[in-house]
Amino acid sequence: MKSNESVSDRVIRVVLGIILGLLVAFKVVAGGLAIALGIVSALAIITGLVGFCAIYALLGLSTRKAAAK
Repeated sequence: MKSNESVSDRVIRVVLGIILGLLVAFKVVAGGLAIALGIVSALAIITGLVGFCAIYALLGLSTRKAAAK
């Protein structure tokens, strides 16, 4: 599993995941939307921490700069 996310992409994902998680935790949203946001929140945090996005890999995308040779 090769990292395909830039540092800024990872930070944005973690921050967004935390915000969405707080919306669910403080019951700002409820029902099915809360479940969906909880799942999106968890995925955003996990991909941000790991640095790998499976959707990017499937589409052949990467926000990470190529290593200097």
